[in-house]
Amino acid sequence: MGTVIRSPFLGTLVLFGVVGCAAPGALDRSEVSVIEDPQAATLSFSIGGREACVYQFNQRLAIPHIWPLRSPSGKSLLVQHPQPFPHHRSLWIVDRVQLEDGPITDFYHQWKNLHDAEQPQLGHHSFIRHDSFSSISSGKGVGTARAELTWIAGGNPVLAQSWTFELLDLGNSEYMLNLAWELRAEYGEVKFHSDWVHYAWPYLRMDPSFSGEQGGTIVDDQGRRGQEATNEKHALWVDYSNTVQGLTEGLTVFTPDDGKARKWLTREYGTFGPRRPDELSGIPFRLKRGEAVTGQVKILVHSGNAEQAQTAERYQDLLWH
Repeated sequence: MGTVIRSPFLGTLVLFGVVGCAAPGALDRSEVSVIEDPQAATLSFSIGGREACVYQFNQRLAIPHIWPLRSPSGKSLLVQHPQPFPHHRSLWIVDRVQLEDGPITDFYHQWKNLHDAEQPQLGHHSFIRHDSFSSISSGKGVGTARAELTWIAGGNPVLAQSWTFELLDLGNSEYMLNLAWELRAEYGEVKFHSDWVHYAWPYLRMDPSFSGEQGGTIVDDQGRRGQEATNEKHALWVDYSNTVQGLTEGLTVFTPDDGKARKWLTREYGTFGPRRPDELSGIPFRLKRGEAVTGQVKILVHSGNAEQAQTAERYQDLLWH
């Protein structure tokens, strides 16, 4: 299953199943705890009591996102408020959309949507609102949650979104974060106005210490390395890793092997992520009322570099079959 447009009459969307990178019973998986803190507006995922990642949904940030996403040794792999481009949000999904004949709203450049740029404390007139969790589950080796969101433009709802999280303990402090999303045109026809630079689904922004500018390595499934070789190229996965304080660690973003080609945006300063399949990328497209656009990725957080983590083998043998 990749990114698709579907009619509400085609049935229920089936999300990914629980998979891991070891044979069943090969390791004693730890308890994965999923805990909501309404006051802090966070949902935290922990493995055996160690924080792995946190879903942030405070409305003042305008964009629900994941931060931190911790390496096996506990370092933050991503940055929440980077310089340059402080509107980036660690790990996030945004776009430029238009409901019916209304205004085009740029959710990516959220600072454009402040009521008053001189008084940011007054908040945003357009933002992605977290509404609720329809499910939260902790368990042995796996924790899950499903969030319900609404894209708001000038006070009016534009899109409904569901975002599903599944965190799997892989042992040795490694884990897999499976993400799936569905954006639904519940309020009328929606037109997407994506450009090449300002969207990836999802976008990730590496912490500066892991970036290519500080010695980190970008590599894809074709063995191409660095921004120049990987940017705007088709790939099934891209890995970003570096040696920080003597330890080499990183993450891999896997897309489905579903026959739908996807290009990637990659940057040595730390931003990267997959585009939608070519038929929905780089061109305007519409969702009729009741239709949805969906997608999913799997994020492997690993020790070592891509080769040491056997990223290619894990993708080929275990992830999408």
